[in-house]
Amino acid sequence: MVECRRVRISFDIDDTLACLPHHSEAEPNLLPESIHRWLGEPLRQGTRELIRELRRQDCSVWVYTSSGRTPSYIRRWLMLYGIHVDGVVNSVRHEEALKEHGLSITPSKLPRLFDIDLHVDDSEGVKDEGQAHGFRVVVVQPDDQRWAQRVLDAVADVQAQLAWQQPHRFKAPISTGAGVYSS
Repeated sequence: MVECRRVRISFDIDDTLACLPHHSEAEPNLLPESIHRWLGEPLRQGTRELIRELRRQDCSVWVYTSSGRTPSYIRRWLMLYGIHVDGVVNSVRHEEALKEHGLSITPSKLPRLFDIDLHVDDSEGVKDEGQAHGFRVVVVQPDDQRWAQRVLDAVADVQAQLAWQQPHRFKAPISTGAGVYSS
């Protein structure tokens, strides 16, 4: 019997999880602002609740950024908000994976190399790359107040599609009811 694989979701950082104050409110943190500013960036409001819901749905949560932030920095930053991620892909890991697969001309991100089923980003360009290179992307704008619900809707679509295409590998989606998640 084949064990069901968890649906894997990745998030971009800049203007997706980390937003400027004029785009969205930030998640509250437990540390004084002066210390927090030194240790990390503001996290977009609604992120904790969204990640909690994705975990409830048994999703694997990753960060995929084209920045040079180190995985340890990213993990520490998110831990300041009580968020654990299952994996981190930064520009270094992305380039290493491309070389391993013998790819030289590629998009800025290629989530399928890491078995990522859905990538969340603010860039329409990444969505275009997804269409051209065969990976799923949901675009959320930095000032979108319904961004978390858009992500949950896209996750439900991916869960249903994967459960239909590969029922031996993926579970059917868990219904979230009529609740609306917003930041």
